[in-house]
Amino acid sequence: MMAKTLGITFSLKLMEKGEKSAQENYTDLKDEVENIESVIEDEVRHEEMLLELLDEERLRYVGSIVLGLNDALVELTGGLAGLTLALRKPPLIALSGIIIGIAAALSMAASEYLSTKAEKSEKHPLKSSIYTGIAYIFTVVALVFPYLIFHNPLISLACMLIIGIVIIAIFNYYISVAMNKSFSRAFLEMLILSLTVAAISFGIGYSMRILFGIDV
Repeated sequence: MMAKTLGITFSLKLMEKGEKSAQENYTDLKDEVENIESVIEDEVRHEEMLLELLDEERLRYVGSIVLGLNDALVELTGGLAGLTLALRKPPLIALSGIIIGIAAALSMAASEYLSTKAEKSEKHPLKSSIYTGIAYIFTVVALVFPYLIFHNPLISLACMLIIGIVIIAIFNYYISVAMNKSFSRAFLEMLILSLTVAAISFGIGYSMRILFGIDV
């Protein structure tokens, strides 16, 4: 079930993390079993070689998914934060966010198609654009959702930021396992970037409302 939903590469490498504890237990037997260290080394090496042979499509397009997710998180957290202070009405904020998000998703998908086609890489341009667009729209829907169920704009903003952090954590954990990358570094980098843009946009929204005297 995990392999079908999250991919065979992620599933096998997650299981491999559990194997490390078993390999540590083997070392306790080195005084009792002759040549067990060489057996452990062979097991580790063979498992790594086997996992390197995997070539899963979704991981080839992970760059496109990162582009869609990251751009949507940075742009929408900032945009919705600014709109929260500027408009102060959750339904209106949600409507604005959906319109901006869908337009941006289509624009980003088109840009990914053209850039992938120009690079002449192994990736299919249309598939790259689809992965980017779907990742973007998924993020838009998740971030806008709190504004559709809460009447208080500040509660909606807080929930939106929490959802953004959860998306960042889940995605970076998946990438860290599937591609053997550092979770903490990638997570903190994306988190700081998104929250910084949100904070700046929040301030801009408040300043514009005060400066122009707009009260929606």
